[in-house]
Amino acid sequence: MSCVAAMTRADDWPQWMGPGRDNIWREEGLVERFPAGGPKVLWRVPIAGGYAGAAVAGGRVFVTDYVTEADVKQSNFERKTSTGTERVLCLDEATGKVLWKHEYPVTYTISYPAGPRCTPTVDGDRVYTLGAEGDLLCLAVADGRVIWSRNLREDYATKAALWGYASHPLVDGDRLVCVAGTSVAHAVALDKRTGKEVWRAGTAPEQGYSPPTVIEHAGLRQLVFMKPDGIYAVEPETGKLIWEAAYGADNGSIIMAPVKVGEHLYVGGFQEKNLLLKFAADGRSVETVWRNKAKHGISAVNVQPFLVDGLLWGYHEKGELRAVAIPSGEVVWRGTGPLGERPVGSGTAFIVRQGEQGERYWMFAETGDLVIAKLSAAGYEELDRAHLLAPTNTAFGREVVWCPPAYANRSIVVRNDKEIIRVSLAAE
Repeated sequence: MSCVAAMTRADDWPQWMGPGRDNIWREEGLVERFPAGGPKVLWRVPIAGGYAGAAVAGGRVFVTDYVTEADVKQSNFERKTSTGTERVLCLDEATGKVLWKHEYPVTYTISYPAGPRCTPTVDGDRVYTLGAEGDLLCLAVADGRVIWSRNLREDYATKAALWGYASHPLVDGDRLVCVAGTSVAHAVALDKRTGKEVWRAGTAPEQGYSPPTVIEHAGLRQLVFMKPDGIYAVEPETGKLIWEAAYGADNGSIIMAPVKVGEHLYVGGFQEKNLLLKFAADGRSVETVWRNKAKHGISAVNVQPFLVDGLLWGYHEKGELRAVAIPSGEVVWRGTGPLGERPVGSGTAFIVRQGEQGERYWMFAETGDLVIAKLSAAGYEELDRAHLLAPTNTAFGREVVWCPPAYANRSIVVRNDKEIIRVSLAAE
């Protein structure tokens, strides 16, 4: 490695979507193109099933999986019951050696039952994990000791949503904020040190899958939650309602986190159930600009949309990579990106931007390929690709790997249902 590359800043990836929870990789000294024969695999470690991405922090890799003898291949809208063991694994980042593991029995009652969905969240000397059936754990980073634990499904008198607990918890100050339940409480804030409830907010017919999201408008900081029948914002410290608006998700499926675009807030769910809101000047109320606008917007499934130079980019439910103008919702560019010539249902390539202003993007596709690309107003341009992992699950009759990667210390850490690997992306 060159002296320049060695001196450039390195970063961890301690939670879903990275340090800023924004899918931006801020490191430098990365490869421009893959070397002949592909990038170097630094280690491979066996793992069991799951959709959860890894978190990387303090020289350690944290990931969750599900060990079972049952058939846990995809089932779109059918709950399957299986018994097994969810595990939290802590690996040495440099070698892949398992430093510790914590495991507990669990019975799955969900569709797509391969394993946990939520990326662990590392906060100082603690790591928080959320299993597919609502097992919420606070573990010591050093040795995996359980500091506290709760089961959201039991504590809030509900059942797991059709596709399980999938809303990534958020550390906000001294609070751990979670989407919890239905008629008792949709959202809760827990004391991150003890697990004791600080506040609760909202009710819902089902949890949905959208994670807690912090936004700020007119100097007002607020926590926004999506649920199958609405969207609402609360004060982060108290849970007090600031505003709410109606929404209607198909099959209870609202997955993406809302995206703020200037004075607007956009969200999209299955079957083009999209919604655009406009903030009042003081940020304390919203008005609906449009709802369920056909052939507009992005109905996101696995890939969180985000802004690129004023355009909202992401994968639409039918497998299109789209660039959308806000506030019109017009689709100004569409294609398949790295997924082939024709769109496929819930086509997935997880998108991470290299730098806050860059045109280069890292896209990990459901085929197991890592792609370097450019995204701009002109569309998608592929620069290079390398095959990293075999797809080990199925969806819509095809083989897929639907696990978001972590980018840390000039490497990618990514898994399927059989192994987790670390691959160098450092410039030589």
